[in-house]
Amino acid sequence: MDFQFNQETEQLKARLQAFMDDHVVPRIGQWHEEVEQQGIYPPSFMADLKALAKSEGLWNLFLPGLKDDEPGTRLTNLEYAPLAEIMGRVHWASEIFNCNAPDTGNMELLHLVANDEQRERWLNPLLEGEIRSAFAMTEPDVASSDATNIQTLIQRDGDDYVINGRKWFITGAAHPDCKILVVMGQTNPDADVHQRQSMVLVPIDTAGVEVERNIQVMNHHTAEGHCEILFRNVRVPVTNLLGSEGSGFALAQARLGPGRVHHCMRSIGMAELALELMSDRVQERKTFGRYLHEHGTVAEWIALSRMEIDQTRLLVLRAAWMIDNVGPKAARKEIGMIKVAAGRMLTQVANRAMQAFGAMGLSPDTPLANIWSGGRMLQLADGPDEVHLRTLARMELKDRSVKRGDSARYMTLPDRT
Repeated sequence: MDFQFNQETEQLKARLQAFMDDHVVPRIGQWHEEVEQQGIYPPSFMADLKALAKSEGLWNLFLPGLKDDEPGTRLTNLEYAPLAEIMGRVHWASEIFNCNAPDTGNMELLHLVANDEQRERWLNPLLEGEIRSAFAMTEPDVASSDATNIQTLIQRDGDDYVINGRKWFITGAAHPDCKILVVMGQTNPDADVHQRQSMVLVPIDTAGVEVERNIQVMNHHTAEGHCEILFRNVRVPVTNLLGSEGSGFALAQARLGPGRVHHCMRSIGMAELALELMSDRVQERKTFGRYLHEHGTVAEWIALSRMEIDQTRLLVLRAAWMIDNVGPKAARKEIGMIKVAAGRMLTQVANRAMQAFGAMGLSPDTPLANIWSGGRMLQLADGPDEVHLRTLARMELKDRSVKRGDSARYMTLPDRT
C-alpha cells in the first residue's frame, strides 16, 4: 500500500489549491452575505466559478472510469482523496468543481447502470453541471438505517410505475437546478427482503411530487435543502426504472459506499482548517498572564487533534486504495470504519477549536460552528454510527470464529483437568 501521490496528483493539488486561494476563499464573505443574509441561492458568482473551473480542467474529479467523451479528470479514489480534502475546507466549494453530494453518488450510480436513454437525458447534463439531483431514500416513519424497512410503494400499472410514499432529509431537493430524483421504494413487497426494493428516476416537476418543506438541520437552514417530499400517485414510465426490478438494495449499497468515502475525505479538510484556526488563536490570546497554548490542557488539544486527523486520514486513504484495488464490496469494513471515525474526529476537533475561540467560536464569524455541525450530522448521514459499528463487530467476530480459541495459547491458565 503506497500512499505517495504521483506527479499528476501533486500538480492537480497545486492547481486546485491555487484556484481555491484565488477564486473561492475571497468569496466566503460574499457567500455569507448573499446566501445566509439575503437568501440568494445559488450566489451570483457560482455559475462563473463553475465555468472557470471547468475550463481549467478542475471538473468531475471524483469519478473513476470516465469515458473519452465525458468531461472530467480520470482519477482513482486514492488520487481524488487529497483533492476532496482541499475542497472540503469550504463547505460549498465542491459544487464549483461538480464534485458535490448528492450529485456525485447519483452520477456514479447512473454511470454504473443507466441505459442509453437515461444517460442522455440525465447523466450527461449532470456531468456537464447543467442540472442538479437528489437521492430519495430516507423516510420519516421507519428506521431507514435498515433499507429493508422502506415503505414507499412503486407499483406497476401498464407501461407506468405509480409511486406513493413520503421521504425526508432529501439533500439538494430545494436547489433551483434540481431536476431529477432517484427514488427508492418497494416494487415487490412479497419478494425476499433484499429483493423488494427498486430505484426509479422521477423528474422533480412530475405531477404528484410535493416538496413540503426544507427541514432545518441543527437549527440551521441550508439553501439547497434537506427536504421532506410527498409522492402522491406519481406516475412515471417503466423506462425510468434504474437497473432491474429488485436491484434497489444492491444499488443503494453500491452508491452509498463511495459517497461515504467522499464525505470522509472532505471531513479531513474541515478538521485541518479547524486545527489551523485553533493553533493561530491559542498563540494570539492570553489568559491569566499566559498564551492559551501555554496552558497544558490547550496544548493537549493541539496534539490530540493532530494525531486524530492523521489517523483518520490514513484510514481514509486505505479505504480509497481498497476500493480502487478490490472494489467497494470487499472494502466494506474499511468504509464502515472511516464513516464512524471521520464524523467523531471532526466533531471532537471542531469542539476543541470552538472552546479555544470562546464565544466567537459559536458565531458565524468563524466557520467552526458549521464544521462542528457537519461532523455531528455525519454521525447520522449515510447510516448512523451504531449501524456501522454493529456491522463492524459482526464482521470482526465472524473473522475470529474461524480461529476461535487460538488466543488461549497466549494465556497462563491453571490446568483444571
